Amino acid sequence: MEKKYVIGLDYGSDSARAIVVDTQTGEQIASSVKYYPRWQKGMYCDPNNNQYRQHPLDYIEVLEASVKEALSKSPEGTAAKVVGIAFDTTGSTPAFTDETGTPLALLEEFAENPNAMFILWKDHTAVQEAAEINKISKEWPIDYTAYEGGIYSSEWFWAKAIHVLREDQKVKDKAHSIVEYCEWLPALITGVNKSSDIVRSRCANGHKAMWHEKWGGLPPEEYLVALDPALAGFRDRLFTETHTAEKPVGRLSEEWAQRLGLSTDVVVAGGAYDCHMGAVGAGVTPNTLVRIIGTSTCDVMVASYDEIGDNLIKGICGQVDGSVIPGMVGLEAGQSAFGDIYAWFKRVLEFPLKSILAESSLIDEETKAKLIAETCDKIIPALTKEAEKVPVSESTIIATDWMNGRRTPDANQLLDGTITGLTLGSTAPKIFRALVEASAFGSKAIVERFRSEGVTIDNVIGIGGIALKSPFVMQTLSNVLNMPIKVCKTDQACALGAAMFAATAAGVYDNIADAQKAMSPGFEMEYAPQPEAVKEYEKIYAKYLKLGAFTEQIGRAHV
Repeated sequence: MEKKYVIGLDYGSDSARAIVVDTQTGEQIASSVKYYPRWQKGMYCDPNNNQYRQHPLDYIEVLEASVKEALSKSPEGTAAKVVGIAFDTTGSTPAFTDETGTPLALLEEFAENPNAMFILWKDHTAVQEAAEINKISKEWPIDYTAYEGGIYSSEWFWAKAIHVLREDQKVKDKAHSIVEYCEWLPALITGVNKSSDIVRSRCANGHKAMWHEKWGGLPPEEYLVALDPALAGFRDRLFTETHTAEKPVGRLSEEWAQRLGLSTDVVVAGGAYDCHMGAVGAGVTPNTLVRIIGTSTCDVMVASYDEIGDNLIKGICGQVDGSVIPGMVGLEAGQSAFGDIYAWFKRVLEFPLKSILAESSLIDEETKAKLIAETCDKIIPALTKEAEKVPVSESTIIATDWMNGRRTPDANQLLDGTITGLTLGSTAPKIFRALVEASAFGSKAIVERFRSEGVTIDNVIGIGGIALKSPFVMQTLSNVLNMPIKVCKTDQACALGAAMFAATAAGVYDNIADAQKAMSPGFEMEYAPQPEAVKEYEKIYAKYLKLGAFTEQIGRAHV
């Protein structure tokens, strides 16, 4: 049988990775990772105001560079045997477009305007708008947030759109439509030149834009105008139908076939969010929670129509027919910060290195730079080594995991992180351990919400860099959840999931389940809960819940 290959493209928060995959075995033939050049420089972002924007040129440049490099690392003749390509991206990451479907930032007059760019998932500038959406939704005869957990987030589509329309008259005057990142990339490389021709993602719009067949697609015009009059007309210029990602949206245009070194016969699959395709790549099945663990987490499950029935699961990030595996209901939850919490603490500890040692005149500049870099790289490993030595019974520092607000359960981006139980004997490793435990407790809160809403969770699969590289974090998580955790063998589960969708769209497989059976990588390791630690963590988790309740009460008092 002649070899057939597909390309899976995973667009994360900081970089994009392209993998070339054998459709018969799932073997990764070659890969390439490219970082977004403007994003790396911190351009168009204002962390103090929770503004995170990405220029579409970053996406275009890394697309071409990563695919070409991955193909250059592949055996000779591989490019001619590529039959499909698919994208997963972060989300909700929307941008305003003109009539052609071009993001406004690609127009000369908006080239340096952050409001014309893609609004990254973790941009929280729309907190007020989200609060208004929630208020109106609860007063409206139909609650259009019902299939999105009943609470709308500032990280999502309509809140971001309203915020930009209020803030920027020039963007408002030019904006014709809105596109999600995972929809725009397939449209780009298939040569779409009308916004109305962009194939819309079931995953993106079901989870973040309040799309549902029950009310005929997007919420009605009168509701959207009630949210803000600036939304008038957008519904008619957006879409009615959405599509699952295993369906082809077209083939490579001549321009992009040439730019990527591929054929115009290459089929382009529909787009979806990174974590949903990552769950597929990890081998998600019913009753399994897949945790995509990185800077934040996204927790994904699938369930049969019979299991879900008419049940509306409160406080999660949506339940959407076909958003993960067509023919099943996709369930999403997650934490707004996970690895970002550890990175924050690392930055705190870096202060004397970057602000004091950097100014030292005792050593030459080259040695100084190397010393700072070496020390910074060793902070987390050193903290981990010492934190592991602390008995669970001595974990007397308690923290919440809300440094970037809370995504699930019950989204609230106004929340702040808290740490309590500090004494003069508290050390950096003990504080770090508390932060690791906090991220695990936040995970437990998600599991408990699913279970309280009638969803069965029997086991957990972990994917992502932290899952593969940090036994300390994963063992803590297993102990707190009191469940075994399998770690997916590949560190590119999201890109592999995209490859599975590409293979299905190209006709190599009839459905995603068949693609999973043939292409899944298996598991690297499994963590089992340790009974004594489980008992101790039950007690500490109770304290975490009390601290969380206190934190929310204080937060409300200051609003």
